[in-house]
Amino acid sequence: MSTVYPKAKVQLCIVHMVRNSLRYVSWKDRKALCADLKKIYTAKTLQEAEMALETFALRGGTKYPSISQSWLKHWEHITTFFAYPEDIRKAIYTTNAIESMNMTLRKVIKNKRAFPNDDAVFKILFLAIDKISKKWTMPVKDWKSAMNRFIIEFSDSLVA
Repeated sequence: MSTVYPKAKVQLCIVHMVRNSLRYVSWKDRKALCADLKKIYTAKTLQEAEMALETFALRGGTKYPSISQSWLKHWEHITTFFAYPEDIRKAIYTTNAIESMNMTLRKVIKNKRAFPNDDAVFKILFLAIDKISKKWTMPVKDWKSAMNRFIIEFSDSLVA
């Protein structure tokens, strides 16, 4: 049984959507609004998430209509998140580690403007990744269950 998943390119991270939604919300409304948004992105299925979004749009749409409009506008990009099993969703919920690594790699490349050949670029990136990996001391939340699910779902793509 083969399940088709979208490419691992979830452009709109759920965390960023929530942060963007809270940007213009008053402090007294944040707690309730966060609880409503959490019902959307923690839904077990896409249908549950859509129902939660509709409820949110009806309930919260009067005071902060731009938030529900933003979620509806970006919904097709957000829904790729629900194509993955729950274990994997917990691991890819945020892209902070990826963004941190990309920032460090861009910094390394930017500091050295010219490379004699392609191998020089690969070597400097390899060394930068090696240095970055030594700084990673915090494990990814729920990584063990996510890794088990990755092995089940993508066993033909993973290298042991």
